Amino acid sequence: MGHSPFVKRKVLAYITREQNGHKELLVFTHRDYPEAGLQVPGGTVEDTELLIDALYREVEEESGLKREDLHLQGKLHKQMYYAEDREKYYERNFFHLEVKAKTPDEWEYVVEGDSEDGGMHYNFQWAPVEECTLAADQDNAVEWLYQ
Repeated sequence: MGHSPFVKRKVLAYITREQNGHKELLVFTHRDYPEAGLQVPGGTVEDTELLIDALYREVEEESGLKREDLHLQGKLHKQMYYAEDREKYYERNFFHLEVKAKTPDEWEYVVEGDSEDGGMHYNFQWAPVEECTLAADQDNAVEWLYQ
C-alpha cells in the first residue's frame, strides 16, 4: 500500500520549552511576508525520506536547531489538510519536540540552501502555548500538548 502519489506528506514541529512553569511553543513569522502569519517549522517529506529524518532536516533548515538540541516527545497527530489555493491534499504529521539546548527568547534565522525557502528571513520567538493562533490551521494539534 504506500502513500498516494497525489498526497504530499508534510511534517510539522511543535518545539516546546518550559519557562517559569509555563509551556512555550517555538513560532516564527516571515520577515518579508508578515501576512503569512505565525507558523511552526515544517515542510515536505522527500519521496524516500523517513518522516523523522524530514522532521529534523526541516527544523534545522528553518531554525538552525540541530537534532542533538532536541528531544523527541512523540508524534501527536496526523491530519489530512486541503490547501484550497493549491487545490492539493497534504498529509500533515505533527510531532512534539522539547528543546534541550539553551536558546534565546527570540532570534532571526536566514534559511540556507536552495529550497523554495532558501534566503528567507524567519523571526523566531517563544510564545505561550495557549496563546498561539497559527496560520493555515497549523495549530490543529496544539491541544495535544496539554495531554
